[in-house]
Amino acid sequence: MSGAQRRWRLELSYDGAEFHGFAAQPGTETVAGALAGALATSLRLVAPPALTCAGRTDAGVHALGQVVHVDLPDPLFGDERGEEAARLARSCNRQLAGRVVVIYAAPVAAGFDARFDATSRSYRYLVHESAAASPLLERLAWRVDPPLDLRSMAQGGYALLGEHDFRAFCRRPAGRAADEPITRRVLDVSVSEVPDTLSLAATGRLVRIDITAAAFCHQMVRSIAAALVAVGQGRLSIADVVAHLGSASREGMPAPAPPEGLCLVAVRYS
Repeated sequence: MSGAQRRWRLELSYDGAEFHGFAAQPGTETVAGALAGALATSLRLVAPPALTCAGRTDAGVHALGQVVHVDLPDPLFGDERGEEAARLARSCNRQLAGRVVVIYAAPVAAGFDARFDATSRSYRYLVHESAAASPLLERLAWRVDPPLDLRSMAQGGYALLGEHDFRAFCRRPAGRAADEPITRRVLDVSVSEVPDTLSLAATGRLVRIDITAAAFCHQMVRSIAAALVAVGQGRLSIADVVAHLGSASREGMPAPAPPEGLCLVAVRYS
């Protein structure tokens, strides 16, 4: 791109089941690839623009409040700036046909960074506690066998509050030494039953695990969700969760929960 540019902040929602994660990958359908393509078509760009997101989501993971920044031509459409944001959102949403939805668009300061300026991120993990599957929840929740003790799960979550080395709950990044701490600060963890007013669950109940942290490492929320479900089923104790956290080792931990239950709900900025 050439000429004057202006930085834009976009807020997105999407169903991750149709994508191989957020980050653009050649020859693979991703959220960033779909959105960048829609932006390029809307603005008649020579090439799709680069996007920076607040939190990369893995394949199958959903979002209700993903935030990205992108540098776009100024003005956007080669005429006056009136209604630019609404026009941009409408054009992208028409092309994306509901797979990704731009729910908010606005110009921001040139130095705004969707990733590094974020002060916290909130994720929700949805669990369907039932002996039988529900076709309406297959893409949205992890079905687990009952019973789940929600009080014990909540107590296990409390043990994770604060700043800790979360190597026991993370996939180690490439190039990082095994003995190098992965420190994260968890601000809130809650476990609650979701009133199923729409009768999505034919049997059983819906349980949500909400986690807010300043930042997360790879597969951290899914690993925490798997551990808390194991506590709820009696396969792990709260003391086990504390011990694993202190050990900084994944040995003996359950595998991360599947991606379909996970959703990036909100990103907050100062």
